[in-house]
Amino acid sequence: MHITFLLLLAWIAAVQWSRGGAQEALSGVLFILVLFGCVLLHEFGHIWAARRYGIRTPDVTLLPIGGVAALERMPEKPSQEIVVALAGPAVNLVIAVVLIAALGLRFDPAQMSLDALQQTFLAQVAIANVVLLVFNLIPAFPMDGGRVLRALLAMRLGYARGTKVAAGIGQILAVGFAFLGFMGNPILVLIAVFIFLAAAGEAGMVEARELTRGHPVTEGMITAFEPLGVTATADDAAALLLRTTQQEFPVLDGAGRLRGVVTRKAIIEALREGSGAKPALEIMEADVPAVPASEDLAAAASLLRRSRAGFVGVVDRSGRLIGYLTPENLSELMMIGASRDKSGTGWLGG
Repeated sequence: MHITFLLLLAWIAAVQWSRGGAQEALSGVLFILVLFGCVLLHEFGHIWAARRYGIRTPDVTLLPIGGVAALERMPEKPSQEIVVALAGPAVNLVIAVVLIAALGLRFDPAQMSLDALQQTFLAQVAIANVVLLVFNLIPAFPMDGGRVLRALLAMRLGYARGTKVAAGIGQILAVGFAFLGFMGNPILVLIAVFIFLAAAGEAGMVEARELTRGHPVTEGMITAFEPLGVTATADDAAALLLRTTQQEFPVLDGAGRLRGVVTRKAIIEALREGSGAKPALEIMEADVPAVPASEDLAAAASLLRRSRAGFVGVVDRSGRLIGYLTPENLSELMMIGASRDKSGTGWLGG
C-alpha cells in the first residue's frame, strides 16, 4: 500500500466530514476501501491469468489512481497477453453483474436510472465497477485496453514495433486526459501523468529487451571493480567509495564467491549511526541474484529490474564473481547499443 493511498483516505474523510459530519466521513472512507477491494480483485484477475502461463507476481501496489500488479514479465504471445489483460476487467464485470442481480435491478427497469442506483451503498459499488470496467478498456497503453491494443498490433507489426505504436497512442490519450483534468478533475491529471510515463517506460523496456536479446551477459557487465572481503568494515567500504567511482561493492569470500553487496546508501547510513567499525557482512544486501557467464543479457536485465539491491552478479563455472550488472551501466549500454543500431554498425560496434 503506497503512502499516498493513506493520504487519499485522509482527504476523503476530511471532505466528507465537512459535508455531513462523522457519519458521512465514515461512509466515504468505507466506500473507498470497498472500491479498492474491487481494484485489488481486479489485479488478482491479472495475477491468476498470468499464473496460468507460468508468470509469477511478486507484489501488488495500491495507489490513489488504482492498483499495479508487478508481473515478473508480460507474456510475449499476443493471445496470452490479451487473456491476461482482459482478466482484470472481467473481474469488475462479474462483480457488477452479481451486485445488480442481488439488488434485483434487472427486474425493474425503472430502478436502472443513475439517480436511483446511487441511493444504496451496494448500488454505488456496482456503478463503480462498471466505471472501472469501461475506463480500463480505454486503449491507452499500458492500461488493460492498451495492452489488448498492443497485442493486436504485435500480431501484424511484431512485439517491439507494436509496443512503440501502442505507447504513442497511449501518450496521445494521456495528453487528452490531462486537458480534461485541468478543467476540474485533478485525479484525471494524475492518471494522465501515470499513463504517459508508464507508456514511455515500458516502450523503453521492450526496446532494451530487443537490443539485448541474443547477446551474452559478458558483453555488458562491469569487469573492473573493487570488492570487499568478508572481514571488511563500513569504514573500509567508505574508503573505497571515495577512492573509486563505484556506488556498490560486492562482498566476496576467500574463493571469490559472492556473499552480498554493500550499497552507497548502506555505507552512508552506517556512518551516520557512528557504526564505521560494523562488519560489511552486517550492512550488505545478502539477497542478490547471480547468473552464469553464458546467460542471455536480456534475461539478466529482466532479473536486474526485480533485484532489490539493483545488482546482478555474473559468475564463472566455479561460482567466482567475474563481473556484475547495475541499472546505470545497463542504461549506458542501451544508449550505446541503440546508437550503434541506428548507425548500422551493429551491437556495440561488433
